[in-house]
Amino acid sequence: MSRLAIPWATWRPKLVEMLAGYDRKTFLADLVAGITVGVVALPLAMAFGIASGVSPQAGIYTAILGGLVVALLGGSSIQVSGPTGAFVVIVAGIIAAHGLSGLLMVTMMAGVILIFLAVTGLGRTVRFVPRPVVIGFTNGIALLIASTQIKDFLGLAIPEPPSEFFGRMEALLHGLPQWNPVAFALAAGSLATILLAPRVVKRIPGSVIALVVATIVVAAFGMPVETIGSKFGGIPSGLPPVRIPEFRADLILPLLPSALTVAMLSALESLLSAVVADSMTGDRHNPSAELMGQGVANILTPLVGGIPVTGAIARTATNFRSGARTPVSSVVHALTLLVIVLLLAPLATHIPLATLAAVLFVVAYNMGEWREIGSIWRLEWADKSVWLLTFALTVVADLTIAVEVGMALAALLYIYRVTDTTIVSTLTQEIIEEGRVHMLQDRDVPPDVAILRILGPFLFGMTDKLAEATADLSQFPRIVILRLRNMTAIDATGLHAIEVLAERLRASGRTLIICGARQQPAAFLAQGAFVAHVGERNIAPHVQAALARANEIRAEWPDRVA
Repeated sequence: MSRLAIPWATWRPKLVEMLAGYDRKTFLADLVAGITVGVVALPLAMAFGIASGVSPQAGIYTAILGGLVVALLGGSSIQVSGPTGAFVVIVAGIIAAHGLSGLLMVTMMAGVILIFLAVTGLGRTVRFVPRPVVIGFTNGIALLIASTQIKDFLGLAIPEPPSEFFGRMEALLHGLPQWNPVAFALAAGSLATILLAPRVVKRIPGSVIALVVATIVVAAFGMPVETIGSKFGGIPSGLPPVRIPEFRADLILPLLPSALTVAMLSALESLLSAVVADSMTGDRHNPSAELMGQGVANILTPLVGGIPVTGAIARTATNFRSGARTPVSSVVHALTLLVIVLLLAPLATHIPLATLAAVLFVVAYNMGEWREIGSIWRLEWADKSVWLLTFALTVVADLTIAVEVGMALAALLYIYRVTDTTIVSTLTQEIIEEGRVHMLQDRDVPPDVAILRILGPFLFGMTDKLAEATADLSQFPRIVILRLRNMTAIDATGLHAIEVLAERLRASGRTLIICGARQQPAAFLAQGAFVAHVGERNIAPHVQAALARANEIRAEWPDRVA
């Protein structure tokens, strides 16, 4: 009788792998990086907690426990996890509809879903979210986050505005006569500090400087502005109380769509952050272990009143820039926040909400991917429609509906592109002659030239295959030809994947040449932004011309031996 084989190695934490050969020098690097990113995470955790409709300590507890659990169980070497801006809108909506107990249930349900994705390997399905949908709801979330901070930024003495976007904006507009000049001056000064301080003091993040300076000013001069102490009564010292959330079976089905959205966002953002970390470190993350860590973290954080957890790209980048080597740095980040709560919590009483609003304004701008709107707008009408509808629904409806509708439209668009590029025709002598320049047989391919090919449609859900095939660029020579003769269709996600490959090759001192694109892909590739990424001379009509272009590049090498 055969036993069921459980693939424990599939979920093996990155920490276990990297502790082999761990030495004092590596620990010191992780220690410095962890303390740095822990200090950076403090204002963000409080701001995300307040913006989500919970207390600031809920955000901090999420960063501590969630960051620690993912560091211990996750699959990325330097990833930092905690509360992020992506969840602010949906968390606030869940609390408005079902209260804090509903949010805690949603978070734990999302954790179970993430573990299911890790165990079954279905976590890879997050790659089926097309780029226009991702950009659409990212733009929408960023706009909503910014709109929720206007009240505190201006110091408006009005009740909490409605959760609906237009209702909120109307309430803010009517409340403008009640603005607080002192709060506005403090917020504007904090915003300027966040943006300008890094130019002078490069080792300390601007948000930390703004938080410290604003808190000291408010405490010293007794400024008439709203603070964490006046609104929330301060942050409790000591360890958070552990409570099992109230479970209501009748809410499982009503909360399931929100739980699926939270799980999808957590998986999407954590794996995206892990990919960014890989590009910085040269390491490769374990997606199953990462989702397992995120799942366990989302099950445990509600026990201390926390909110959803996911990978944080900005904090992960800070971790890398600070010298992090292993997940130990993320453990130190969590312990740093814990020490701050245990020793310095009373000082948080004087932190002005106007400064935290300034912090979130910067977060909203940075996470919005506003530069991508131009590239989306240059695509076909169908891609623009998917982006616009996802963005609009995120703002005026809610994120769950936006993602559902966006995915449905993307699926229809996928079917349309595949069917539209399917050709049935009679083979003629003219077609045979036209195909000769695309043939590789009897071509002289120099040893310092590699040829990659894409077969079939290159649409969302398939683009990770190109990333996997080119994960180790050291295995490729100085010129790489991407042959698209047998690629039948491409979309915005596929186009972005090729742009990323071109940038990676250029950064490594290599050149990408593209050739043989058929009608629909050729129309996409002809966009000005893409041509700028690759270079007009590096887009060839067929492989014969691509090899000729490769020989031109080789002839320009100063170290070439004749």
